[in-house]
Amino acid sequence: MCSRFATLAAAMVLGILAVGGSPGAWAQSNPTADQLIQKLKPTGTIGGGTRGIRPVTPTAPAPDSGTTPAAAKPAVAPPVAPPEPRSADLTVQFATGSADLTPQATHVLDELGKALTSRDLSAFRFRIAGHTDTVGTPESNKALSDQRAAAVAAYLESKFGVPAARLETVGMGEADLAVATPPQTPEPRNRRVQVINLGS
Repeated sequence: MCSRFATLAAAMVLGILAVGGSPGAWAQSNPTADQLIQKLKPTGTIGGGTRGIRPVTPTAPAPDSGTTPAAAKPAVAPPVAPPEPRSADLTVQFATGSADLTPQATHVLDELGKALTSRDLSAFRFRIAGHTDTVGTPESNKALSDQRAAAVAAYLESKFGVPAARLETVGMGEADLAVATPPQTPEPRNRRVQVINLGS
């Protein structure tokens, strides 16, 4: 009897944490300032920090036939794709249907503010992209996500002194869902803020 009660109690606690029922659950799903720095900091330099100079093996002179043999033609290096921009997704809770930050939101943004003003990231610019779920019309979700991205930037500017020139805001609405859902589906994972490193 006691073991069944203990198992049921443990299952209830796990269920509450899974849906974000406890105040700490949302905070646990978001990265700390140090984790954000690691996610947003560019990794190394092109070529692993070297100039990529390699010795060239001399080739025998081509016979005087008027054409250059294929083997003697200099090799052309394939184009190198630019690295993916560094980014992080944050769960930032707003009051329902508004751009008002909740206490949970300010806790998350405090970690982001510490990261953006750190020595590792202070030289970079960032895009703050607001996202919504599919509840409501696409037009209203676009407008709401614009307002929420602007609210995040305003908080970082006022509390942490992040210059407005370092922050670019954009509202994505429901255009780039993290989790594909049908229309009018509330999905917390889609209501997120994405922070993207734009470079220096």
